[in-house]
Order: sequence, then C-alpha cells, then structure tokens
Amino acid sequence: MTRKGIIDEAMRVVLLCAGLASLSIVVLIGLFILRESLPAFHEIGVWNLLSGKEWRPGQGQFGLLPMIAGSGLVTLGAICLGLPLALCCGIFLAEIAPTWIRVVVRPSIELLAGIPSVVYGLFGLVVLVPAVRQIDYPGNAGFGLLSASIVLAVMILPTIASVSEVAIRSVPDEYRQGALALGSTRWEMIRRVVLPAARSGILSAVVLGLGRALGETIAMIMVIGNSVMMPTTMGGPLPGIFLSRARTLTGNIAVEMSYATGLHSSALFATGVVLFVLIMIVNSAARALMSRNVRGGRP
Repeated sequence: MTRKGIIDEAMRVVLLCAGLASLSIVVLIGLFILRESLPAFHEIGVWNLLSGKEWRPGQGQFGLLPMIAGSGLVTLGAICLGLPLALCCGIFLAEIAPTWIRVVVRPSIELLAGIPSVVYGLFGLVVLVPAVRQIDYPGNAGFGLLSASIVLAVMILPTIASVSEVAIRSVPDEYRQGALALGSTRWEMIRRVVLPAARSGILSAVVLGLGRALGETIAMIMVIGNSVMMPTTMGGPLPGIFLSRARTLTGNIAVEMSYATGLHSSALFATGVVLFVLIMIVNSAARALMSRNVRGGRP
C-alpha cells in the first residue's frame, strides 16, 4: 500500500472511531439514566409518573405531568415568538441585506448564542418580570410561562436564524434566476421558490431550536415561577394560561437533585428519561418529515 493509501485508511479509521465514540457516549448516557431511574419506574409505575399531578417527595407523590405541561407550553410559546423573527432574520441576511449590513448584523445575532443563560435569566428577572406584572390579570405575579417564553425565544433565535440562513444560501442560484425570468417579484421568488427549496434545512433549524428550548434550565428557573402546579388560566380566558407559574422538567432536576436521596433521586433520574425520550421524539418526527419530503419528490 502506498503512503497516500495508508494515510487515507488511517483517517478513515480515525473518523469511524470518532463517529462510534459519539454514538457510544449517547448510548452510555441513556443507559446510565435508565439504570438509575429503574427503582422509580418499578415502585411508582410509568403511568403514575407520567399522569400524576402531584409532586411531593416528602409524601411519596411523584407526578411529572405538571412539569411535562410546563416544558411543553414554554417551548410552544418560545417557538411561536422566536421562529417568525428568526426566520425573517435568516431571510434578510441570505437574500436582502447588503454586504455592509450583513457583516454587522450576523455577528450580532451570533453573539446572542454566546451569552450565558444566567445572564438571560437576570435580564428576564429584572426587566421582563416587572413588565409582565403590569398586565392586569387575576393572579398575575410576573413570573410565569410568558416571561419564560420571551426569554427562551431570544435564546433560540441565533440558532434558528443562523441555520436557516445557511439553508437558504444553499439553494442554487438557478432557482432564483428561473423564477425572476418567469416574471416573479423578488418576494414571490423567496416565498414560492427559495423557502420551499430550503424546507429541510429550515426544519433542521427548528429542531435544533426545540432541543435548546427543551433543555434550557437556569434561565427558566429564574423567571418561570418554579411552582409545581398544572398551568391554569386562573379564571380568565385561555391565553391567560401563559401568565401562570410553572416548572419545567430540567428545572425540576436542577432544583432538587442536590438534596434528593433514595426514591426521590430515582424519580429525578426518571424525569431525565422522560426528557430524553421527548427530545428523541422531536428529532425522529423531524427526520420523518424530511424523509417524506424527499420521497414525495419535493425540493
């Protein structure tokens, strides 16, 4: 074998080992969390954990439904607030902004990804919570899902905007030129040609944003109210549910793991298993959607 062949083979082995190492780390983490959570699943029961509405470790009550609802609602709120803004930023940077604006705006957006989450939490605690508290609504204390959703929307914005910009830029220029040649306006070209062609990449950006939102901890603890309760409308209209206090799955682990023992500790590991499964479901659903797009012959 020639020297180049030896180098190529060695690099193939190194890259293969790196890929297997990444897979092994995920599997080992999953197995460890599952092993530590088995006592909780055995003594409490999977259904009781998932459907229970009371979390009182001192009384042997371990229901995760309030935390599941809190994580789901705050993630939904963050996506509803952050996705339109992030996607518009990606379109602006990829298709509209001149170079001198792009070199200023893009680093500014990327800088948001480097800010520690505790700083976002402090901003939410000092600025957003008092502002939300001004909303005249029964039981509104400022801490709750709305404040947490706004903070989380800003946190996922750089991820979705950056990946969306890359996806939009990857669309061949022939698509744009063909649409313009057929008489489309610039906005019609972006909306009807570029965005559908970049659909898979944009969907990947949304999945990354969802993963970031589901996994955020410190900032959520600081602004969501951290109360173990089912989010409610507190006697008002349905949108008022976002003014309710809540607790997320990640916040539940972070707040109580330092002093948890025995079955309580195992129940917190079970919380991690639920979070692990939720993220896997989100990723699998996104991959299924992308595969369906490819099989359907769409761009």
